[in-house]
Formats: sequence, C-alpha cells, structure tokens
Amino acid sequence: MTNMNNLDVEKLLQDQRVVDEINRHLWIESEKNGRDIGFEEAKADWLKKFSKAWMAYHMPESVVTKERKTESVVKGSESQAQSLKQDSTIAQTKKRRAKSYI
Repeated sequence: MTNMNNLDVEKLLQDQRVVDEINRHLWIESEKNGRDIGFEEAKADWLKKFSKAWMAYHMPESVVTKERKTESVVKGSESQAQSLKQDSTIAQTKKRRAKSYI
C-alpha cells in the first residue's frame, strides 16, 4: 500500500476479484494465526504484499501505463534524445548479406 495512493486503492477495491482475493487472504492468514485477523488487517497486508503482482497479471495495461509514466518522468528528455539517436543509428545501419551464386 506504500506505492499506491488512496484513489488507486479505492479503484482497485471496486473490482470484485480483488475483494475475493482479500477474503481468501483473510481466511488463510486467520488460519495461520489461529484467530480472525479482520478484513482491514487482511486488506492492508494483501495490498502491501500482493497488489502489484495481481495488477500486473490481471490488469497489465494499467501497470504498464503507470510504469511508463514514472519512467518518462525519471529519465527526462536527456534519455529520450539518446534513445532517438540510437533508433536512428539502428535504422541507418543495414545488415549486409552475402550473395549466393548457387
């Protein structure tokens, strides 16, 4: 839950599959502890441990988009210019193939 803001958590919790996963986590952790840990504790624990992996698997487009936004802010225009330069160099370099006379 550290990387997610409240808006992301609310949006995620609207998905019934997430609530089902949290309930499953509640049951497993309660069995391990020998007591009912409660939905709030199970929710916080699941969001901290499993939400990123769950979103990457079930909602890859939102995770990829979010990571790309973060990367573009971190990298800045310098790395974008460098990648454009590399792309143009690759495009200019053509592979030569040996001619076959057979």
